[in-house]
Amino acid sequence: MAESTLKQKTANGLFWGGINNVLQLLIQVAFGIYMARMLDADDYGLVGMLAIFNGIAMMIINSGFSVALTNKQDADTKDYNAVFWFTVFVGLFLYIILFFSAPLIGEFFKRPELTNLSRVLFISFLLAGIGTVPYTVMFKKLMIKQQAIIDITAWIVALSVGIILAVKGFAYWALATQTVIQVSLSAILRFIIAPWKPTFTLNFWPLKSMLPFSVKLFLTNIFTQINTNVFSVIFGKFYSAEQVGFYNQGQKWTWMGNQVIAGMIGYVTQPILVQVNKDKDRQVKVLRKLIRFGAFVSFPLMLGLAFVGKEFILIAIGEKWLPSVPFLQLFCIWGAVGFLSTLYTNLIYANGKSNLYMYGTIITGLLQLIVVASMYRFGVFPMVIGYISMYFIGLGIWQYYIHRLIELRLRDVLRDILPYLVITLGSFFAAWLLTKNIVNLYWLITAKIVISGVLYILVLRLSNSVILKESINFLLKRQ
Repeated sequence: MAESTLKQKTANGLFWGGINNVLQLLIQVAFGIYMARMLDADDYGLVGMLAIFNGIAMMIINSGFSVALTNKQDADTKDYNAVFWFTVFVGLFLYIILFFSAPLIGEFFKRPELTNLSRVLFISFLLAGIGTVPYTVMFKKLMIKQQAIIDITAWIVALSVGIILAVKGFAYWALATQTVIQVSLSAILRFIIAPWKPTFTLNFWPLKSMLPFSVKLFLTNIFTQINTNVFSVIFGKFYSAEQVGFYNQGQKWTWMGNQVIAGMIGYVTQPILVQVNKDKDRQVKVLRKLIRFGAFVSFPLMLGLAFVGKEFILIAIGEKWLPSVPFLQLFCIWGAVGFLSTLYTNLIYANGKSNLYMYGTIITGLLQLIVVASMYRFGVFPMVIGYISMYFIGLGIWQYYIHRLIELRLRDVLRDILPYLVITLGSFFAAWLLTKNIVNLYWLITAKIVISGVLYILVLRLSNSVILKESINFLLKRQ
């Protein structure tokens, strides 16, 4: 009975997580295409230069306490209350600091307009803190349907406002305002809907018990944000805002696709693995099931985006964005296996091993920073290739830690994912052979998608894929 309940929770979580992320993807793609056609690479580049500040600030607001609360099965109102007020006060403090530091940001990048732009963009810090604990409460209770409604509503409102501003000629201000509205509205709606509300009792002592775990996570996430956004800083400082824009545009489409998989899996992985963390054999069984599902979805989606990347960019946002295609394709290669990193880190969280997460992330990040520092003089593309290759080394580090935790062997992981990779690549190769003489872009992208998709499903069906059968049966039951 327990196994059946856990399986049903996982299936429901994956279903609603998938619905949430697919709808978000469709909304963001539709609005993103419209925005990219109206705005230039320089507009995206200016906002992209501030990504590192935004990312670090959000990590400071969270401080790792969200994950610590998820792991703490006996968390009570005092724990939630302490984390809530901590994040609110930290958000306020950060905004004040960054507000007065804004002129220094503009001076560093030699772009005076960044002063006022950053002061507006960072307003989201003021409200982001109120959504952290409500999100954690909903996350622990697997309230994924409610999360989906919140996320989709926030994106629709924010993107609609962004388009209105872009149409009226506000350029990069449209992008900044869109971000502020999306983050702030998400936080407010979570605060309203979550089945928990704070009290005005200011007692921060409960944070002490979570500190050993959360401080490692906090330091790691800060390092991750620096590392993730280092290109925005380097491009902005040594190249141009236009280069930042091309890089961010290519990464953005990959990120959207990857969010469908990472978001779908991330919604259920940690809460489910926490429930079985006292039974290692069961954890291995659950994790391997999620690995197979991740490969089943991720390989055709992410490698498929790389396969039709050029046609997609030309049709969707125009020839002016063609330089972003190589970035898109490179990040899609990593994105295809990125779900493994999501699963591994969530397993590490579930087992309370934030020190392993810290070591793995810092080692990978240092390697990436070394690559960037040594290769930026050779140009943008070689530097990005070196940077992404370090992700795969990092994945090897995660695999080593996972083997130590639950004895999951690399050959078992490869056995789970390689069939889906081979079938995906075979389908793409066949589609390429059948479509290589098609000249019309619209016919070409349609033929590539339809042929490769049909072949992928057909081969899985003929090979009696369990994941395909279970996915179809689950969807049919929901009709």
